[in-house]
Amino acid sequence: MISREDVDHAAMLARLGLTEAEKQLLQTQLSSILEYMQALSQVDTSGIPPTAQVIPLRNVFRADEPATSLSVEDVLSNAPDREDDFFRFPPVFE
Repeated sequence: MISREDVDHAAMLARLGLTEAEKQLLQTQLSSILEYMQALSQVDTSGIPPTAQVIPLRNVFRADEPATSLSVEDVLSNAPDREDDFFRFPPVFE
């Protein structure tokens, strides 16, 4: 079973402000997860080849083909502020 100190440490690392009831619930849930993982580690997987992906991968991207782009005027037509042919933004760093 996961200790209360482990729950407090994990909550601190994740910057979670948990109530006592939430900490108790999290301790129970994390303990259940770890028990399940222990049960899975006992399964014989010697006949299963190591894989990085369990389903076949396929490319879902379209072909990269050159096309005409918008003109500078079309791109900047709705810009709230511009300077010449560029978007103008307030400074991020002073």
